[in-house]
Amino acid sequence: MMTAHQLLLSVASVAATLIFVSHTAHAGAPTEELRGHVDQVIKILQRSDLQGDSKTTERRMAVRKVANDIFDFPETAKRSLGRHWQARTPAEREEFTRLFADLLEHAYIGRIEQYSGENVNYIGESVEGDQATIRTKILTKQGSQVPIDYRMLRQGDHWRVYDVIIEGVSLTANYRTQFNKIIQTSSFEDLVAKLKAKEFSPEGAKGKQG
Repeated sequence: MMTAHQLLLSVASVAATLIFVSHTAHAGAPTEELRGHVDQVIKILQRSDLQGDSKTTERRMAVRKVANDIFDFPETAKRSLGRHWQARTPAEREEFTRLFADLLEHAYIGRIEQYSGENVNYIGESVEGDQATIRTKILTKQGSQVPIDYRMLRQGDHWRVYDVIIEGVSLTANYRTQFNKIIQTSSFEDLVAKLKAKEFSPEGAKGKQG
């Protein structure tokens, strides 16, 4: 028969096992793949040899190499253009995807740089078929928590991001609102010209999540 001490140890052991299993279940393939890439980005932003305005270009080039591995830029470009994507030629799609990749990276990196020295907490993962949403929060030095969610698609053995939701605002939906307005009031060619001129800001419109 177990003593009271042995019983407490047994209960503690079971509880610890359940906690471990629970954390393991939440940290599935999408989360672990995302975590690896985000950790790489944070390390780049914290490198002492890449600090300061004079190192901005070099720093962002290093981050872009990581972003190319985790972002599905053709998918994000397609979603940001919405119903106008179907009317585009293969050449137009290719150019738009390249320009939009530059825009999205600039917006994402710009926000991440603000919190480069803080903790990233992975608070949840939901998976439905080939799609997943990873919920994270960044703790700032002021003690506030900034929510950043990543929406991902499974591609073979890997998961890639197709949208980033920063403080409740979807970057893809945000830009889709702006792009649609330009195409409707002007033309797709005008949109491309504005993209080349870098006239867009992630705060330019409040897109709904989607």
